[in-house]
Amino acid sequence: MGLIAGRTCSRVSCKSHATMTLTYFYSESRAVLGPIATFSEPHAYDLCERHAARLTVPNGWSVERESLPDEGIGPSEDDLMAIADAVREVARNTDEPLSPSVNPNLSNVGRRGHLRAVPS
Repeated sequence: MGLIAGRTCSRVSCKSHATMTLTYFYSESRAVLGPIATFSEPHAYDLCERHAARLTVPNGWSVERESLPDEGIGPSEDDLMAIADAVREVARNTDEPLSPSVNPNLSNVGRRGHLRAVPS
């Protein structure tokens, strides 16, 4: 499953950048059109702005349209600062490496766990 970057509209022959995700709830006869999902799902459809605006559903179905966020997609600056503070706190509390005698399960681990960056 791909991340948000580089996803195109699910409509045939449309090469526009997807900005919305359409999901059907068949049991409720409802379609939900909202901001693009973090990961592409096999039963959801990514749509560009033009196709999202022209969306129609079968008779008897309802459409729930959620608006795009004004500030953009992704974590806010407050979210990033909270993560950075949590990492700093953990680093302060783990200045001394754990010896295998403290936790015998760590004796088989070649290194301590580390955070890694995931490209967006």
